[in-house]
Amino acid sequence: MGRIKKKGEAGNAKNYITRTQAVKKLQISLPDFRKLCIWKGIFPREPRNRKKASKSSTASTTFYYAKDIQYLLHEPLLQKFREQKVLEKKISRALGRGDVTDASRLERNAARPEKTGKPRYTLDHVIRERYPTFVDALRDLDDCLSMLFLFANLPSTSTVPAKMIARCERLCLEFQHYLIVSQSLRKSFLSIKGIYYQANIQGEDILWLVPYKFNQRVVGDVDFRIMGTFVEFYMTLLGFVNFRLYTSIGLKYPPKFDQTKDEQAGELGAFKLEGNLANAITDDAPKQLTNGNEEAGPDPKTQAEVNKLIKEMREVDVDGDKAENNADEEAATDAIDKFEPAAPGGDVLPQPSYSGSDPESLFANCTFYLSRETPRQPLEFILRAFGCKRIGWDATLGEGAYTTNERDPSITHQIVDRPVIQAAMNEEGDGKDNQTAQKLAPNQRMPGRIYVQPQWVWDSINDGEMKRPDLYAPGAQLPPHLSPFVQNTQGAYDPTIPLEEQQTEGEALEDSDEEVDEEGDEDDLAVKQIENGADSMDIARSDDEEDEEGDNDSFGGFSEDEKEANESEDDEQAAELQYQRELEAELTGKPIKQTPSNPQSKAKAEARKKLAKAAKEEAEELERAKGMLSKKKRKLFEQMQYTNNKKSAEDQKLRQKRRKLEKQKARAKA
Repeated sequence: MGRIKKKGEAGNAKNYITRTQAVKKLQISLPDFRKLCIWKGIFPREPRNRKKASKSSTASTTFYYAKDIQYLLHEPLLQKFREQKVLEKKISRALGRGDVTDASRLERNAARPEKTGKPRYTLDHVIRERYPTFVDALRDLDDCLSMLFLFANLPSTSTVPAKMIARCERLCLEFQHYLIVSQSLRKSFLSIKGIYYQANIQGEDILWLVPYKFNQRVVGDVDFRIMGTFVEFYMTLLGFVNFRLYTSIGLKYPPKFDQTKDEQAGELGAFKLEGNLANAITDDAPKQLTNGNEEAGPDPKTQAEVNKLIKEMREVDVDGDKAENNADEEAATDAIDKFEPAAPGGDVLPQPSYSGSDPESLFANCTFYLSRETPRQPLEFILRAFGCKRIGWDATLGEGAYTTNERDPSITHQIVDRPVIQAAMNEEGDGKDNQTAQKLAPNQRMPGRIYVQPQWVWDSINDGEMKRPDLYAPGAQLPPHLSPFVQNTQGAYDPTIPLEEQQTEGEALEDSDEEVDEEGDEDDLAVKQIENGADSMDIARSDDEEDEEGDNDSFGGFSEDEKEANESEDDEQAAELQYQRELEAELTGKPIKQTPSNPQSKAKAEARKKLAKAAKEEAEELERAKGMLSKKKRKLFEQMQYTNNKKSAEDQKLRQKRRKLEKQKARAKA
């Protein structure tokens, strides 16, 4: 006979433990228990039978694995929490006795762990336990970066201390410096939430979100204690990751930090990298100017490259025919294969292409100037990450610019984000707008310089090539900014493809009918205008005609409702006549007499019949195939079909919206 099992010693009752029981077992407070669970990666579990797991009449809400709580019993942080609790008791006991000096001494020692040599606690061993390999840490870096970039932009409050914000900002800037040196940044996207960045580090794609540089409003319904616990863990994690990344490329960590430049909004310019790779970079980097009144002259290397480029362009103009012939021969011989989907509904893979330059050094030969209305921080980071070493901006934007002179002749591109302003000219001829004064007058352009809007930078790095600057000129209507993280699927709406290539046959027929109706309306409008012009002409008429006109003045013409009623009556009469002809042909056995019609409308009607017939046959074939499925698989197939129909309806709405916008643009141009 088997041993009788007692209640509560096996199954759910033994495998799970409630939160109250766990806190009592660990002998710590509830806030410390929350901290410990967040740092160790232990989260609540849902048992199959809550009644059996609770072991009590009252329903418990939060359960944990008993093995996880048993594992926490050996955590070194528990001893630190207990020491902190003992210290708080000592301080409260001293205050109770009225011994203020003893209480202040204990509090000073607790607030200055570096003086006593006993730090409160460190999370280094937790990082090593949770991430045994460096790849594991990289895979968990998305939330870490998003959280730290968020706290780096928050204002300091009682719940978010200034030291935490400064630490987050410094770690984020150190990580950005690594991305710039290693050229690991791949894509970026401007969204409503903020700016998304994607980097590839040691084969791992890392995606994080950076909020815009606005004044953040701290609301009271957010528990910053829980978020602060995560931030404390993520700061330790990013410190470990930055150290490993810097040492892997031969840089010294941490980099030198200049406090004075940081106070002058230097940000990336406040750090100085040291190491073998850093020496090679600083030798090639141009000298930066401070916010003084120094004038920047043209760089001799840049000027020599410009002269060489002009000479090559002239030679190309002379030998244009030879270049075209050579290009045709190369296109014939150096053809590259393309990835085509094996099935009609397969995913569309990115096609390989030849690029004359490396996308990582896309802006290496450019010198940029950022106007003061543009976001300097993301633009500087992206431009430097893609090879640009000469970036200037207005002195009001902070320290660390290559040049602060807007008239510098070495500048090739200027990024502006303001509309074209019509300036009022004074008597002396100086044009000033209602905005702050600049060195250049409003609407004044430097010759030989390309002016673009900030979206040009993002679209260029996402496509891997410098886009046409005329599409992004100041005041121009920008092209759609599409997310580079969305993969195009077969049959889905794609804004980059012309509408004619992705619309269905039925939509094409409806579009042609609408165009015909619009042309007919335009013809009717033209006829009405001619008739109105004829009525407005003064013609000498006889007395009889005037009498007849006087008799007909009482008739005011047909109203719109009467016209619509007449049109509906005509349609009904035409349908009845057609039905009568079909009955006569059926009785006599003769073919139906067809009325003469427009050949174009006849072809459209035949196309509609063929389309309806094909749709009917496809639906019948689908119903026959569904009849062969089991009940479970048929329900699953119907759910898939419902989802696909919903997506196709959304795509159809987008195509209709685009078709309407294109027609409006065509009318405006006409």
